[in-house]
Formats: sequence, C-alpha cells, structure tokens
Amino acid sequence: MARFHDLLSTVETYQALARENYDRIRRLAEELRDGLCAYLGSTDGVCVHLVPPVGQFEPRPYGDQAFSVAPRGFRPLGPVRFGLAIRVTKGTDWLRLTLECSKSGETFRVLMEGGREYTFKLPLADHDPEPLYEELYDHVRGWFQARIDDYKDGDIGTREIGFDFADSADEGKV
Repeated sequence: MARFHDLLSTVETYQALARENYDRIRRLAEELRDGLCAYLGSTDGVCVHLVPPVGQFEPRPYGDQAFSVAPRGFRPLGPVRFGLAIRVTKGTDWLRLTLECSKSGETFRVLMEGGREYTFKLPLADHDPEPLYEELYDHVRGWFQARIDDYKDGDIGTREIGFDFADSADEGKV
C-alpha cells in the first residue's frame, strides 16, 4: 500500500508540473503571437494566429488545439509545439511556422523549425524578443524572395518543401 501511495503522489506531482509547463508555455506563445503582430505593424491587428503545429489549419484562433499537448487529461512533461499562422497577403493567404518551446530552469527555449534557438523568461515584456521576431520575419520574407530570385534567374525547379499555406476563402484547405 505504501508503494502505491508513493506512486500516486509522484504522478500527482508530475501532472502538476505538466500543467504548470503547459500554462507557462501557452502564456509565452500568446505573448509571442501578440508581439509578432505588433512587430509586423499590421494596421488591422489581424496578422498572426496560434494554430496547430501540424496538419491542415484555418487562419483562426484555435485556443487549446493550437498546442501539441492537451491542456487537460494526462499530459507529458516536456517540450510543447505550436504553430504561428502569419498573414502574407492583403487578402486571406496565411502560412504557418512551427515553434517548439521547452523549459530549462526558469528559462524557456524557443526553437523555430529550420532556425535558431532563443531563450526567454516570463514575462516576455521584461526581455527583448525582437531578435526572434526579426528572424521569423526574415525567414518568411527570405523564403518568398528566394523563389522570386530563382524565377528571375530561370531556375524554379526545386524539390524543397516549403511552408504550409491556408486561404480562409478556401476554408483552409492546404
């Protein structure tokens, strides 16, 4: 009986920490979303959404479903992935960047898929997230610019897999 009680207590602590991890990473993701939209300078304020990190998506707020870990139930204690959908036209075309966030002590490591790793502490306002915003912007703009340059140079046949796009007029079908 003592071992079973000890096991239950250990798992209860594990789940409390998994909940804390999710809540803190979600807070960071929401702050990154808001900060990136402000950095981009959108005049209508609708330029970035949190979306699922994989699969089809629509350019809309997903809430809990934007994260690779559920907010309730038995959750793993570890890194959490989420997508940032960024509007790339005046119309309704969006693309997704995937980020992975993990906690190390009181520091959060944010890794952009195909990019560098950044570290932050909460609240984000106490730190300078602009280098991450700049890399996200440069990454997206650079992807388009490379294709423009390839086209102008007459070399448009690549096998590279690019971003996931969504067009809300097409109900998010990718």
